[in-house]
Amino acid sequence: MKSGKLDETGRLALCRYQEFAKVSAIGLTPPRSPFFCATTLRCVVGELTPLEKFREFLLTKGERLTRERSIIVEEVFAKHEHFDAEDLIARVARDKTGRRVSRATVYRALKLLEDAGLLRKVARPNGSEVYEHDYGYPQHDHLICAKCGELIEFTNEAISAIVDKICNQHGFNKSGHRLEVYGICAKCNAPPNRRHRKLDLV
Repeated sequence: MKSGKLDETGRLALCRYQEFAKVSAIGLTPPRSPFFCATTLRCVVGELTPLEKFREFLLTKGERLTRERSIIVEEVFAKHEHFDAEDLIARVARDKTGRRVSRATVYRALKLLEDAGLLRKVARPNGSEVYEHDYGYPQHDHLICAKCGELIEFTNEAISAIVDKICNQHGFNKSGHRLEVYGICAKCNAPPNRRHRKLDLV
């Protein structure tokens, strides 16, 4: 899957995710550190890492954070990109440490991660859906190419301000918003490179 294009805010958030993944990979508990709140563009201090937040969510469901679930969280937050369940299954299968996670476990964990507010789904033009980070990642929206399926992430404070204003007018307590704009990307809009035939040059 193609990953979204990141602005400076997104790149900084990605660096924080990579730091988390490196620490988790060697079996240490990631320290509490600044994470981006999913509903603002400003950097705020997050109380929990994704792994800790997932553990707390599972406790509310009477479930535990198993080794397999930890592996999945580690892989999901190792880098920021849009992915589907099959992508994640393939990534886990390529793991060189010999760790094994079943297909059914991946599907169940993705549903739990979505319910926990760690992931959210983004619709694709072909009717399929992909996942992306929701927790610890700044509020953003998408341009979705109906031709090639590319997802372009963007942030716009004016859009967020309009949404906030409308919510206030209706006494609506917003927890987030999602905007998906469908069309044709610049690459697909570009005219094809036409090679001139010899007769055209005469």
